[in-house]
Order: sequence, then structure tokens, then C-alpha cells
Amino acid sequence: MLSETDLSALIITLKLASVTTILLILVGTPIAWWLARTQWRFKFILEALVALPLILPPTVLGFYLLVALGPNGPIGGIMQSLGGQSLAFTFSGLVIGSMIYSMPFVIQPLQTAFSNIGQRPFEVAATLRASPIDRFFSIAVPLARPGFLTAIVLGFAHTVGEFGVVLMIGGNIPGETQVLSIAIYDHVEVLEYSQAHWLSGGLLLVSFILLIGVYAYNRRFSLYKNS
Repeated sequence: MLSETDLSALIITLKLASVTTILLILVGTPIAWWLARTQWRFKFILEALVALPLILPPTVLGFYLLVALGPNGPIGGIMQSLGGQSLAFTFSGLVIGSMIYSMPFVIQPLQTAFSNIGQRPFEVAATLRASPIDRFFSIAVPLARPGFLTAIVLGFAHTVGEFGVVLMIGGNIPGETQVLSIAIYDHVEVLEYSQAHWLSGGLLLVSFILLIGVYAYNRRFSLYKNS
């Protein structure tokens, strides 16, 4: 069964994944929309920056974030000069790191969904004098629903499974920055395989169910769209 420490790690993990996913949708949607619509010849530079966490070792990303968020770093130093504290080894620091690390899992599905809509629906809406904002919310968002669902599920699941980045930025502070992946590592380290099985099996089952839901919805949406 789950111990009090494991339950605390579960709550922190779900909170971190939820906050990170919500913020990434809010921040990533306009970025994905711009990438899907712009004709700027150098947009591949921004696309490369978005995709960088996919190939960058988590410990490398976590190390530089730790330096940046620490008391002597540019972000942590500004926070301290304003009367706050550095963001390293805090929940807020975990959110920042998780947003950067999970960014491609949210922006790329949204960009693909927006790109697949095409120009024709927006041209028709423009002839009806729909404003750009109206076109976005009445056409782009509904037609990109599968992309939003995929982005939400992948962003949430990827944040839940983080290890290297959150360990570097947040450390392993029970009740504050210890997430499920770190709790599993702690159990394995002391040969508590039973507890590790409970946590690992639960994550495996939830991740599998989420992916089944995404694929099933996308398939249903595709059939409805083509009917």
C-alpha cells in the first residue's frame, strides 16, 4: 500500500502536471498558431528551440535551469533582489522546468492540428466579415479539438513521468518537491520493490489508459469529419 510519503508525492505530481499543462496550453496555443500560420522564412529556428527538449538530456536541461533559477543565476538573482527567494528547490521552480521540458509535447500537436485545417475555412469566414479573433475561436479551436486533446494528455503524462529535470531543479524534498518518479527511485534504491511496483504499475496503467483515450477520440473525430 501507499505510505504517507508516497501519497504526498502523488498529490505533488498531480498538482505539478495539472498546473504545467494548463499554463502550457495558455502559452503554447498562440505560439503553435503563429508557427502554423506564419510565412517567416526563419521560423525553423523557433521550431528547433521548441523541439530541443526532445533530444537534450534531461540532466543537461535541469543543470542549466538550476543555474538560472539559483540565487546566483539571472532569474533567481532578480527574484531575490525583489525581496523574494530563488526558485531552485521550490514548487514554482518545478513548474518552470516542467513547462520547458514538456513544451514540445504540447506545442507540436497544436501546430500540426492548426496546419491541417488549411486556408479555405478562414477565407470563407473572412468574406463573411469575421474578425481574426472570431475566426480563431469559431473555426480554428473547434477543428483543432483532437490536437488540443493530444496536447493536454501528452503534456500531462510527460510531466507526470519526469525525473532528471525535476530532480535537478527541485531536489528530493518530501512534501515539497518530491514527485512520484523520485519516490519510485528512492524505493528501488533501498530495495523496497513492493512499493516501487505499486507506484510504477499505477503510472503505467494510467498512461496506457490516457493514450487509448486519445487514439480512440482522434479516430472517432476523423471518421466523423470524413463522413
